[in-house]
Amino acid sequence: MLLVTGATGNIGRPLVRELSARGAKARILVRDPARAAGLPESAERVVADLTEPATLAPAFAGVDRLFLLTPGIDTAPVAHAVAAAQDAGVRHIVHLSSTNVLGDPMPAMGRWHHEREEIIRASGIPATFLRPGGFMTNALEWTGTIRDGYVVDPIGPGRFAPIDPADIAAVAAVCMTEDGHPGRSYSLTGDETLTVTEQVQIIAEVIGAPIEVRSPTSPEEAVRSRFPASAPPALVDAITEGFLLMRADTVGFRTDTVSQLLRRRPASFRDWCVRNADAFRPR
Repeated sequence: MLLVTGATGNIGRPLVRELSARGAKARILVRDPARAAGLPESAERVVADLTEPATLAPAFAGVDRLFLLTPGIDTAPVAHAVAAAQDAGVRHIVHLSSTNVLGDPMPAMGRWHHEREEIIRASGIPATFLRPGGFMTNALEWTGTIRDGYVVDPIGPGRFAPIDPADIAAVAAVCMTEDGHPGRSYSLTGDETLTVTEQVQIIAEVIGAPIEVRSPTSPEEAVRSRFPASAPPALVDAITEGFLLMRADTVGFRTDTVSQLLRRRPASFRDWCVRNADAFRPR
């Protein structure tokens, strides 16, 4: 039995579909069953919450392999999941981490992910760490301002190789259903390095509308452009730090790991934009 956490998110959903297509016996952990609508019926639903350890035993019963994804900056859900995995006799954890753990010195985002990796290592359960870079879906955070005709660009000349979350899911499915992956760490990126301006140009071409690229007037504006509502102060500081590091990287970190594991090229940013064009068009 394979257990998927984060099953209703932009990685979990395609992962559940990939596992179903492979004929794998999967179970999904959800807090709200209604959010699992549209997922394959072959996947068993179990209501539980990684922040509530007392709810986890039924979800983990009989599980051999676990896909562990926890949002936010709190490490407690990882510790709760790992304890439940130990109690259930889970034999392999595939954990979503981040390329930020590779930084030297390690930025705040990297330290948070490193702490999670260390919790898993300390458990003694064989693990595979998936370390993606920036997600293509982060561009959806621009939809509000794109409808007003502009995007705030906090990284200027900085480049990175965004990855389609569906490709991360496909890699996770390989790691959960094929041999040879416990004990490995995989850095995952797309295969083209882009600036924010280049990404915005692609979006503009796909939706057929001009989009102005603006520089932020302050670090606060840069963060607000990504999180219009609010974010915890520690996360705001980490995002600001991340923008500064990305601005300094004018080459862009890129790997061919996705191609090696999936035996195909990863999706391009243009491919992803075409599939998601309606999200950027005026309502």
